[in-house]
Amino acid sequence: MTRVLITGGAGFIGSHYVHHALTTHDDWQVTVLDKLTYAGNPANLEDLEGHPRYRFVRGDIASRGDVDAALEGGIDCLFNFAAETHVDRSIGDAEGFIRTDVYGTYTLLEAARAREVKAFVQISTDEVYGSVAQGRSRETDALMPRNPYSASKAAADRLAYSYFATYGLPVFISRASNNYGPRQYPEKVIPLFVTNALEDQPLPLYGDGQNVRDWLYVTDHCEALDVVLLKGTPGEVYNIGGGNERRNIEITELILDTLRKPRALLRYVQDRLGHDRRYALDCSKIRALGWTPRTPFEQGIDRTISWYASNRSWWQPIKTGEYLEYYRKHYRL
Repeated sequence: MTRVLITGGAGFIGSHYVHHALTTHDDWQVTVLDKLTYAGNPANLEDLEGHPRYRFVRGDIASRGDVDAALEGGIDCLFNFAAETHVDRSIGDAEGFIRTDVYGTYTLLEAARAREVKAFVQISTDEVYGSVAQGRSRETDALMPRNPYSASKAAADRLAYSYFATYGLPVFISRASNNYGPRQYPEKVIPLFVTNALEDQPLPLYGDGQNVRDWLYVTDHCEALDVVLLKGTPGEVYNIGGGNERRNIEITELILDTLRKPRALLRYVQDRLGHDRRYALDCSKIRALGWTPRTPFEQGIDRTISWYASNRSWWQPIKTGEYLEYYRKHYRL
């Protein structure tokens, strides 16, 4: 039995990977370590209660005691999804991002090194490359993060690599493009705009709406991570992109049109500080290992919109209290 620790497993991508791992790998015993901050939702894992190969530990990756509790009994492989991820929040208060994304990664690396873990998969992001005016970012390109979130992820990314170079810890690093799909916390643009549209609320679009992102369906990302783990080389970085570049205005209009909502709900707001214009990845390295995204964007976005329309009980309780206070203050709506 392979013992796997998945940190941040109650979050969006992490919870999808937990389900993927238990469904795809019959010989994996999965432990989830999650602090259950505002974006960590126990509902994402409630269907796994009582599963014989699943264990949940509530804890903070920046706490050595919590990490030790999660590693009790030993671990073979560690996937680090745990992170503070919202760029807007990092601009207003970077401290939590440094603590979780950098110091938390350090704590995990130290624990993994002490236990001679066989594989440490660090989940990074395409945002570490910074804005890309032309062409596509390759794994060997310079890292030029332009906001506290992406800077914290770049630091964790290189810190993980240093543990490979210095100590020989088998580290694998992935840098994925923007993920989308069911169960994403509704501060991110697609679930925010879908849920706002469903409630006939304004869709706050930054600047001129021409910023470009490459969209990757979350289950395709999960499959790519298996390829990184099973076919990748320790110490290497692997870009994971969906090959679906879209301007933010296109995404906004598509959501409104799919839900048959008026374009009048579109509301242009002041642009975000340091807003990167475009991200794009060269994914030839992981494609050479046999991976390619399987979900066409049109299919994935339709599936995502339908999920939010059918699961109001999941997201409506979230959009209250602290969320609503932050939203109104941030967007001034």
